[in-house]
Amino acid sequence: MVRLYSLLWWLALPLALGRLWKRGAQEPGYRQHWNERLALYRERAANDEPHTIWVHAVSVGETRASEPLVEALLNAYPRSRILLTHMTPTGRATGKQLFGKHGSRVVQSYLPYDTFSMVRRFIRHFEPRICILMETEVWPSLIACCNEARVPVVLANARLSERSLRKAQRLGALMRGAARGISLVAAQTDADADRVRSLGVANVDVTGSIKFDVQVPQAALALGSQLRMQVGARPVLLCASTREGEEELILDAYQRALQSQALPADVLLLLVPRHPQRFDAVAELVSARGLTVQRRSALAQPGSTVDGGVQVLLGDSMGEMFAYYALCDVAFIGGSLQPLGGQNLIEAAALGKPVLIGEHTFNFAQVTEDALAAGGALRIASADALMAQAARLLRDDGERQAMGGRARDFAGQHKGATQRTLALLPPLLQAAA
Repeated sequence: MVRLYSLLWWLALPLALGRLWKRGAQEPGYRQHWNERLALYRERAANDEPHTIWVHAVSVGETRASEPLVEALLNAYPRSRILLTHMTPTGRATGKQLFGKHGSRVVQSYLPYDTFSMVRRFIRHFEPRICILMETEVWPSLIACCNEARVPVVLANARLSERSLRKAQRLGALMRGAARGISLVAAQTDADADRVRSLGVANVDVTGSIKFDVQVPQAALALGSQLRMQVGARPVLLCASTREGEEELILDAYQRALQSQALPADVLLLLVPRHPQRFDAVAELVSARGLTVQRRSALAQPGSTVDGGVQVLLGDSMGEMFAYYALCDVAFIGGSLQPLGGQNLIEAAALGKPVLIGEHTFNFAQVTEDALAAGGALRIASADALMAQAARLLRDDGERQAMGGRARDFAGQHKGATQRTLALLPPLLQAAA
């Protein structure tokens, strides 16, 4: 079955490359490093370290989530290097931003397409001693090739929703074979662990979410303070990581709340789309409604400020989400107004911000329920309900601060997943040696 799957990848390759080229029109990074996606290397990877620990983090979210683990691995194995692979340019850029300070001890590459020949070339080129896949990244050919080369495969910070489990079950023998090839799964929750076991993985531990261990960069806090000075004393409602179809709902509800005076008249809507290729389109959505908009990129100019008449600040930057959380008074987490599964709320909670989140959170079900139970988050059913709850919190300093404190306590109580995951790795590394 896995060989047929590999063959299908070859047949689909022209379409995959065409899609990359098309996406590159908006994100030039997709037109770079194509040789890595095809596992075509000019020379053997230079390696002054005796061992390579491979961590795969597909995009921005997984790369940021991998930060505590990568830093812990660098400290625990000082004579090893980290090979960090991605699938998206934004993930790669985030990895460079986070780990560039380590120089040659962290090497970055795109993961090749999931065919036997490409993955085998990749493994021969980099010679990893262990493969650590972040969260949901299960690739059948990759796992089969790792098993063939006796490279243990770990699925770290693993999460598997009911919806994803049903999709995996529909793949039948292909996914069951891949699951059996995984040496260890470090799951975020008991529910995730049970779903993973149902696919046939033998070795599953519950370690919690590594995202709770992410340290807030001091530079991000300083940037948040700077942005707050540029905004002024106005209340700020952040809508973070919004997805297509959500911005229209949010903007329309924002206008209605302003017109009915439900929201404070001077509230600033900070709108941060999840995908950078949509920045211009979202700016057009704002302007089409007659709302005044300013881009965060314009604030990079010395002495620039957010004019008092600006209603929407568009977060058209990458890698500044912590700064946006530091800036805001209330944070809504996108991907949850539409049936898209939601996004991670831990960063907002860690900075002590009251969190609002929609009904569709199946990708982060347990952490969302825990935050709701702790009183650090509120679930809202619609964009109008979002504005109503935001207005209440923005007018009630005591409740807003109390809810933010509960969010911070919730985030602090769940730390430790990184060290629990790290403790599971030595037997696998010794076996690989």
